[in-house]
Amino acid sequence: MPTSRTGRPPVQRAPRRPAVSRPPRGNPVRRLYGNARRAWDRPLTAYYLILGGSLLITVLGLVMVYSASQITALQMSLPGSFFFRKQFLAAVIGGVLMLVASRMPVKLHRALAYPILAGAVFLMALVQVPGIGMSVNGNQNWISLGGSFQIQPSEFGKLALVLWAADLLARKQDKKLLTQWKHMLVPLVPVTFLLLGLIMLGGDMGTAIILTAILFGLLWLAGAPTRLFVGVLSVAALIGVILIKTSPNRMARLACIGATEPRSGGADCWQAVHGIYALASGGIFGSGLGASVEKWGQLPEAHTDFIFAVTGEELGLAGTLSVLALFAALGYAGIRVAGRTEDPFVRYAAGGVTTWITAQAVINIGAVLGLLPIAGVPLPLFSYGGSALLPTMFAVGLLIAFARDDPAARAALSLRQPRFGRKRVGGAVPARGPRRWNTMRRRAPVARSSGER
Repeated sequence: MPTSRTGRPPVQRAPRRPAVSRPPRGNPVRRLYGNARRAWDRPLTAYYLILGGSLLITVLGLVMVYSASQITALQMSLPGSFFFRKQFLAAVIGGVLMLVASRMPVKLHRALAYPILAGAVFLMALVQVPGIGMSVNGNQNWISLGGSFQIQPSEFGKLALVLWAADLLARKQDKKLLTQWKHMLVPLVPVTFLLLGLIMLGGDMGTAIILTAILFGLLWLAGAPTRLFVGVLSVAALIGVILIKTSPNRMARLACIGATEPRSGGADCWQAVHGIYALASGGIFGSGLGASVEKWGQLPEAHTDFIFAVTGEELGLAGTLSVLALFAALGYAGIRVAGRTEDPFVRYAAGGVTTWITAQAVINIGAVLGLLPIAGVPLPLFSYGGSALLPTMFAVGLLIAFARDDPAARAALSLRQPRFGRKRVGGAVPARGPRRWNTMRRRAPVARSSGER
């Protein structure tokens, strides 16, 4: 054996391992798309989107209501936080309703369909009784509860129509009756027309448009044939044209689409034009929260129907796109819940609620952008108005309950460990094992093979 100069045997070094060729890295855009696709396909995605999206919209709406309503309250010799406090109270009550609705079983939701419909019809008829109903902005659709509190029963009519129609169509589908057009239309269309008639007696065409959108959404989910769908749509369009032609106020609103001057073609387009002014002056990131100029008496209904314009002025394009993204996520989650369920009631109810919230948001935002006539409907979960907020939050609770009821989501929720406390096994607390600290340090294995680094 050869020796070194020192007389010691040479150190035997381990042969070098051949270099392992690493697989080529894929396209980062494709990898990001794949990760996003896997995240979207998770069982609890719809649940988190509905819960998180609705809460974010509501909280941001409270902030904007406080900002947009201060000047209006001061002009009415009221405290600056007057409208915010009422909206906050409605949001707290609505949060309780959303929690209750999200924990209720589907059978109980179906059992409440007829009582809610009967109560909504009774209140909507009560609005037309002299001395009980009251008029706000020319619409006889309100009931005074005493003091500054009012209720608009037509807002609860949306929830009543969704629940009752979903239960009706589900029962008919179980009996395989939806293949006949008369069972698909009766009594769904007559009852909807009854609600529309009670609403139009007060002159609120905006809410009537939302109910019509819910009806068409339910018929589409029920698989109505094209000729039947077109027939009902033609009748509704004819009635709408007659109602618009016979009302100078509605004709003036129609003439303000795309207006750039306060006086356009003889019509008063002050509100529509100043809504565009507010959006245009916001820029990319806005003038700052509370720094709106249009809310100082220039823009009517700044905290209700045109709160999106104040949002664009104070938070800019970034704020408005964030609101649109939240509504898009909420709509996507509702469609996903309706498309993945096997329960017909859940499918119709989730589709009806999604149609309601999405259509109302599109109509409100389209009016602010000057693309649609001003219909006088609030932005769901965002605008001021407790009568609109309460049934909408209950409807969101329905979507949360349906998302939790999905078999895959139910299995995923059952696997989650409680964050606080320990589970009891047979009524007793299990013995405490060795404490494991959750650290970001990588734990070394017990034994390593030779040569491993």
